[in-house]
Amino acid sequence: MECNEGFIDRAEVARLASARTFLVVDDDDEIRELLCDYLSESGDRVLAAASGSEMWQQLAREPVDLVVLDVMLPGEDGLSLCRQLQAKPGLSVIMLSAKGTAFDRIIGLEVGADDYLAKPFEPRELLARIKAVLRRSARADAAAEQRPDLPQRFAGYRLDPVKRLLTAADGTACTLPRSDFRVLRELLAAPDQVLTREHLTRSAMGRDYTADDRSIDMCISRLRQLLKAAPQGEVQILTVRNEGYLLSLGAADARH
Repeated sequence: MECNEGFIDRAEVARLASARTFLVVDDDDEIRELLCDYLSESGDRVLAAASGSEMWQQLAREPVDLVVLDVMLPGEDGLSLCRQLQAKPGLSVIMLSAKGTAFDRIIGLEVGADDYLAKPFEPRELLARIKAVLRRSARADAAAEQRPDLPQRFAGYRLDPVKRLLTAADGTACTLPRSDFRVLRELLAAPDQVLTREHLTRSAMGRDYTADDRSIDMCISRLRQLLKAAPQGEVQILTVRNEGYLLSLGAADARH
């Protein structure tokens, strides 16, 4: 369902033509309606869903720029849904939760959320975070577009930047989540060079790094699993203590 229903004038039609589209997913009717009404006031189009199944139905109907996703939902929870949303290119996610501890925030970021907001919160804070996430995403996308879209080959692997598809020498293929793809592209652009977590977070995630943010570490862990099929020593992502990560495409590097 769409939140902002009713008759609109021509000026409103023109404004909506250039508006972004948000999807609010929350099973609390009062919170969902409040957020829909507030976000609609900024001139953006806002859709609503009360469950994961309704969310997928909305996403199947039309493209969405950002999903505001509650963690506690009937059926499949928001964390699981957020993981699945990573396969959708260009889609940002802000998680909402009544749990506001640092651990809960870390989990939300690790599954791919662009930001995490604890309940209760002021709607204006959510709007500010939405704007910040979209700005960061636009910067990251612009940086990615400056690189050629030709497939990259390394150590028997083939990376298709258009489909975000990583194919091994044996033909096994995997579509990378957006964050993992961006991290791998950053590493491939600077082989045998140490890239700090701060750099990778800004370049791949489009946000500033914080000490409790383990998103890059989780991306690296997943990429290491995917690259295990390479002959020993041909490609490794090494941890350089107190510095960051290094992609080695030759013999094993001793700095780990």
